[in-house]
Amino acid sequence: MIWNEVETIPRAELERLQDKRLIALIQRLHARVPHYRRKLDEANIDPANLKGLADLQRLPFTRKHDLRDHYPFGLFAVGMEEVIRIHASSGTTGKPTVVGYTRADLDVWSEVCARSLALCGAKPGMIFQNAYGYGLFTGGLGMHYGAEKMGLTVIPISGGNTARQVMLIRDFQSQIVACTPSYALTLCDRLLAEGRDGLNLRTLVLGAEPWTQEMRQAIEAKLPVNAVNIYGLSEIMGPGVSCECVQAKDGSHIFEDHFLVEAVDPESGEPVPDGQPGELVFTTLTKQAIPLLRYRTGDRASLCREKCICGRTTTRMSHIIGRTDDMLIIRGVNVFPSQIETVLLGMAALSPHHRIVVTREGNHDSLAVQVEEAVANGPDHEVLASQAKQGLREMLGLNVRVTVLAPESLPRSEGGKLSRVLDQRH
Repeated sequence: MIWNEVETIPRAELERLQDKRLIALIQRLHARVPHYRRKLDEANIDPANLKGLADLQRLPFTRKHDLRDHYPFGLFAVGMEEVIRIHASSGTTGKPTVVGYTRADLDVWSEVCARSLALCGAKPGMIFQNAYGYGLFTGGLGMHYGAEKMGLTVIPISGGNTARQVMLIRDFQSQIVACTPSYALTLCDRLLAEGRDGLNLRTLVLGAEPWTQEMRQAIEAKLPVNAVNIYGLSEIMGPGVSCECVQAKDGSHIFEDHFLVEAVDPESGEPVPDGQPGELVFTTLTKQAIPLLRYRTGDRASLCREKCICGRTTTRMSHIIGRTDDMLIIRGVNVFPSQIETVLLGMAALSPHHRIVVTREGNHDSLAVQVEEAVANGPDHEVLASQAKQGLREMLGLNVRVTVLAPESLPRSEGGKLSRVLDQRH
């Protein structure tokens, strides 16, 4: 089902729309956001003399540190009286990355999430179980309002509590479930353990963490469902920036009337050819509260602009194939090694020498930290570990296993770089 005819318009018509919206965006940013006014002036960009997409490569990038440097509301382009919701994601310094939404922004967000669900095969009247987390995380509420806009019956169960999830899938005859890929494996295993009979489940809408074609195959081998990828990030909108179509499952369609996409070389910032992996860069063409210009996501993927078999003409992005930085994604939560270091260095009884170990236990990623005490025979190791675990839970929102070791227990640098992250998931 095509939810909005803009998804099938000819490329030339789409690009004319993007020209118009990009010019309006630059003029608004220059007029309303001091940071962008300075950046545009430094680049000798005159908002009155822009042509649109032809000027794109001249425009400055926005990076995650720009949002942190202007925490909390310094990049907003509207007054707070127009902001009716705030979401936030974790940042490397412990301060969250804050995004705001006007009423029009929420309408757009609901629209693109409804389009995403249509891509997945959803139709009005179907039963939708939303197992993404609600709260400051954008996943739950974004999908919730998109599903309601489409006319689905929404079960707002949020994440976790697997026994209850499985009970509702069976008792409520849920047809669509949205969750992370790793949690989908858990749900499939539990459902299989109880038998396939009586299920009405057709589609799993999976996102919030990277996953592979191999994981899709594993999920679809367990149950007769379509596992479909959805992509988004809070800085741009939340879920609904792009989504796969159930017909092809060959790249996620980007909603280009709202999100202008590029793929660039991570080092030079120059565009890479379609089909070649690069760092994804998004410009929010219609966002009002906190519009972003050429935002470098750190996600690596390739782009395809060929018309899809589903009939849509929008650009598709591949699965995310990696990050340009050292961010870890643990059960859908972004974790930076510097966040862990911040907590550990805040405890005088612990030394700076530590190691982060990531493993996969069953279908779940697990995070552990090994850290040396500052001096031999210091405070009780179990007490220190408990304090560090509490600090990490407050910083990350995750439970982390902490082991306190004697001094000189962990490797030291021998002159080269010392990796503090041991990722054993692969």
